Amino acid sequence: MNKYCVILGQANSSLAVYLPLVDTPVRAGFPSPADDYLETKLDLTSHLVKHPSATYYIKAIGDSMIDYGIYSGDLLVVDRSLEPKIDDIVVAAVDGELTCKCLSFINGEHHLLSGNRLYPPISLAGKEVHIWGVVIHTIHSLRKRGH
Repeated sequence: MNKYCVILGQANSSLAVYLPLVDTPVRAGFPSPADDYLETKLDLTSHLVKHPSATYYIKAIGDSMIDYGIYSGDLLVVDRSLEPKIDDIVVAAVDGELTCKCLSFINGEHHLLSGNRLYPPISLAGKEVHIWGVVIHTIHSLRKRGH
């Protein structure tokens, strides 16, 4: 494992926790009496995970993906059943080291792009690469960044 990602565990729908779902969108402006709109319960895992047997969670570490909205400590939901496409955020093992980057095609070659201009693209030419899945959701806390 490298400094970017650490595996946390497999998605497990048998441990469902149902929380209240407010059945109206929220404006990021004037307050709304949300209690008037409580309609149903939501299991967040069933909402985020479409392929439970092919999905796992992984924790992002580092600042290489901040321009994609992925911050150190974020929990990524990764689906191994999806075919990775250009511009997908993927978890990949490159020469045995895990990283989370954007799959790209530059000058006729596949690359992994960071979301931070301080990190150069990683050319995949001549490297052993295994895509561990496509990141489908990012879960982060605003409080951990001082908000």
